[in-house]
Amino acid sequence: GMIEQDEMTRRYYLGEEAYVLGSLASRRFGLLQVSMESLLRLSKKTEDASFLSVRRDTYSVCLYREEGTYPVRTHALQAGFEHPLGVGAGSLAMLAALPDEEVEAVLAANDAVLKSDYPMLPVEQIRRDVETTRANGYSLNPGRIVANSWGVGVVLRSADARPVGALSIAAIDSRMQPARQVELVGYLMHEATRVEERLAQMFASRAHIREHPILKPRTRRLSQ
Repeated sequence: GMIEQDEMTRRYYLGEEAYVLGSLASRRFGLLQVSMESLLRLSKKTEDASFLSVRRDTYSVCLYREEGTYPVRTHALQAGFEHPLGVGAGSLAMLAALPDEEVEAVLAANDAVLKSDYPMLPVEQIRRDVETTRANGYSLNPGRIVANSWGVGVVLRSADARPVGALSIAAIDSRMQPARQVELVGYLMHEATRVEERLAQMFASRAHIREHPILKPRTRRLSQ
């Protein structure tokens, strides 16, 4: 868990999941940093929770959750939560962005945990969801894990087109009618483009620095 308690002293300590989340945040700090303004805008516009998720091997980890102001919320996904790729809107968006052979490798690796922990979401359903996501250009989780918790998501790509994460929005089912899904996806795509543009700028800037390092001016020591 995020927090663990020592049975002897009863004191609390950061748990394994907190260290995993901290490690991911450190490595992906650039992505989190450039996504923060977009997450704030998404939750302000929609009044619903928005999320940044990243891939961790064959899993998806929620790196950040920005709360909305709508009083009735879904709590199915929190920062630090981990699910197999394909489970949840952001997770599905990342899986669908992978080549077919990699999708199959991920599903094979997660087969046992999907059967044991997600019996409501068989592998064949995830395959169909991948195809639908690719056709639509965005992912939809129509309450597959928690019945009244719906979500939409879009993948984030790096400058070389690799999927590096996903933005998503979650809300209760009554706030995810088809017309509103279209509205939310529009917001997500707009913000995803902004994040990707900033990532491309960062990539270009770092590449320029590597190719043209700043040299310290030479100084000549005068003899006394």
